Amino acid sequence: MPAGLRPTTATAEYGGVVRSVILAHKEHARYALARPLGEVLAVAIQGALKPRRAAWLCPVPSSRSTVRERGHDPLRRITVSAARQLRRGGYDVRLADALAVVRQPQDQSGLSAQQRGDNLAGAFAARSRWAERLTDQPVILIDDVLTTGSTLAEACRALASRGIPVLGCAVLAATRRRAVPGS
Repeated sequence: MPAGLRPTTATAEYGGVVRSVILAHKEHARYALARPLGEVLAVAIQGALKPRRAAWLCPVPSSRSTVRERGHDPLRRITVSAARQLRRGGYDVRLADALAVVRQPQDQSGLSAQQRGDNLAGAFAARSRWAERLTDQPVILIDDVLTTGSTLAEACRALASRGIPVLGCAVLAATRRRAVPGS
């Protein structure tokens, strides 16, 4: 895992039905899937919070152009659903749109872990108006899928650079780690 990545909790392996449902919501605007995906994400957030019951939830942002192309912000929609689910269960969680995309990285598919890290370097920045509010507050970073950890590591770096500590990360699903030949 890349340096700077905080402990990450996933609820499922990324593949099969899980992959299909995530992509249907994300790429095909199946908005009704936000609620069940939010319920699944809530479980990952609970795992990342233990033993705490309060935190700010910070979704990793998509670029404005990506949100425009999709017609919605799928991760934010799922995070809002997860927060509602958690609040019904007595958790004190709130959404923090504390990150911004400041440099558009190239498409990550097909890139190695090293290339992904290089591609994402400097892609995110903490929003100034959140820096003071989140100082010394527990923050959970949220993403949909963990592949190499590069995206979350860069998001952790961006927040830490403004003095915002990240307690951990929560994702819907993670790809299976593959052994490197000869290791």
